[in-house]
Amino acid sequence: MTKEQRFASVWDAIETSPAEAANMKARSELMVAIRKIVDDWKETQARSAKKLGLTQPRLNDLLHGRIDKFSLDALMNVAARAGLSVHVKIRRAA
Repeated sequence: MTKEQRFASVWDAIETSPAEAANMKARSELMVAIRKIVDDWKETQARSAKKLGLTQPRLNDLLHGRIDKFSLDALMNVAARAGLSVHVKIRRAA
């Protein structure tokens, strides 16, 4: 009989450490928020990329969720250029 495991997020299930899972969660949340902003602009990818200081292919990677191509630091910078304010919540792990 297999024991069923439950995870708070998919990242907790697939990453090898809590630190890596936390990094991936933050990156994915930033990517989703940036995508929402870009969608609201209703601009071409080329114009949106220029606003964000990215190339169009790089923005395409972001919009298609290619998370492995972006560091947390890079996404924080893009979020700031998109006019987003990012707040970090820090607490002890359970």
